[in-house]
Amino acid sequence: MYSISRRPRRNRKSSAIRAMVQETNVSINDFIYPLFLIEGSDKKEEIASMPGIYRYSLDLMLKEIKECVDFGIKGFCVFPSLGDDKKDKYATEGHNRNSLYIESLVKIKSQFPDIVLMTDIAMDPYSIDGHDGILENGEILNDETLEILGKMALAQAEAGVDILGPSDMMDGRVGYIRNVLDQAGYTQVSIMSYTAKYASAFYGPFREALDSAPKFGDKKTYQMNPANASEALIEADLDVKEGADMIMVKPALSYLDIIKSLKDNYDVPVVAYNVSGEYAMIKAAAGKGWLDGEKVMMESLLSIKRAGASIIITYFAKEAAKLLLKKQ
Repeated sequence: MYSISRRPRRNRKSSAIRAMVQETNVSINDFIYPLFLIEGSDKKEEIASMPGIYRYSLDLMLKEIKECVDFGIKGFCVFPSLGDDKKDKYATEGHNRNSLYIESLVKIKSQFPDIVLMTDIAMDPYSIDGHDGILENGEILNDETLEILGKMALAQAEAGVDILGPSDMMDGRVGYIRNVLDQAGYTQVSIMSYTAKYASAFYGPFREALDSAPKFGDKKTYQMNPANASEALIEADLDVKEGADMIMVKPALSYLDIIKSLKDNYDVPVVAYNVSGEYAMIKAAAGKGWLDGEKVMMESLLSIKRAGASIIITYFAKEAAKLLLKKQ
């Protein structure tokens, strides 16, 4: 009988051995949990396309954060969902120190000083046009937008935010924001740049959650072409040189090769945003009984980590944390 000298199956023969030789592990420490803030009190609105994900008024968001902290989640990214009465052409609500959003950030950080509080910097939640930059005659103005982004960054830093996430994809915004923060004395506030943010069709449920879809055209002149991989290295080079502390790929599951590429080429942490459409697909299929939702959730998160992500921004954070705690 033929003799086989190398048998990889020997390292798979029991659960204990498989655990010993496992190359990649997903931890609760890897997660940042996105949360959606709305006006009012005692409000909790489920997002139809994202089962299990809600918009919260501040009082209930504080309770939700407490529950998540008890599960071991340490990172949170808060997004504001505003009515059109709070939106204008220049996103002025985005740097209004007396706004619901800024005041809520202060309260969250005051009540939970040990969490990592992250915010998103872009005009679209506050813009009547729904774009990430100033819209003039059908064109997104890059350099003019930077001043607004700088004002937003400073207001959020003053509120006690730990990590700022510029998601706008304007050229030069990381360097501009870093300069604004440093001149104001906020040298310890981190920048997690949305480095390779693709013009993806996977963002639909998120835009429903914030009512932030563009009112005119699309975002293809500033978000990246899904066909391009080398361009991500150009963006990463610029962001790291301009002072980004972490670089992000968004979406995650359809761009695992981009996560791997950034991981292989840069010494800063790589972050992956497991976006709303990726969450919605798994939830929809699980709801139909077509797949095991928990197993696919964990396999998806594992694949993102395996590709090289140090941090995963995911709507699965709370559900995955509960499951990981059960296995301890």
